[in-house]
Amino acid sequence: MAEPSTVARPYAEAAFRLADGAGTLAKWSEMLGALALVAEDARVRAAIADPNLNEAQAAGVFIGILSGRLSGEAENFLRVLAQNGRLELLPEIRAQFEALKNEREGVLEAEVHSAFELSDAQLADLVQRLEKKTGRKVKARLEVNKDLIAGVRIALGDQVIDGSARAQLGALETALKA
Repeated sequence: MAEPSTVARPYAEAAFRLADGAGTLAKWSEMLGALALVAEDARVRAAIADPNLNEAQAAGVFIGILSGRLSGEAENFLRVLAQNGRLELLPEIRAQFEALKNEREGVLEAEVHSAFELSDAQLADLVQRLEKKTGRKVKARLEVNKDLIAGVRIALGDQVIDGSARAQLGALETALKA
């Protein structure tokens, strides 16, 4: 069986092409975000897995929950997903859509793991430094991870900047063993 990311890719690309062509990337990003949240709800997952529910009814669950927040194109997109039994892929479709959108807009996503909560000013300073280093706009997502002991670990695309105390202690341990 194919990986969910592989199966979701053509749908994400189709949604991206549709949104990009219409100049509605931000609106689609918002709609896919809402659809992904609905798809992650355990009650919705149980409902769409019900064999007594046909494709139109499965799509209708999402359309009903997000009444008035979806465009006609998004509703049609949902119907196509339902016909192909792919509604559970909405979170992955959204993630891939966001990656395409960020690439188009020249934005890098940074996953910042910090040993402690950062203030807004500290996070803004970190983002500014990353933007200067990369020459691109950076959108940061902060996650507190007490296992780091101190410092931060930043995943910026496929690059990792590890300034955590845990990493420094590990490097010291390796140097002492050599």
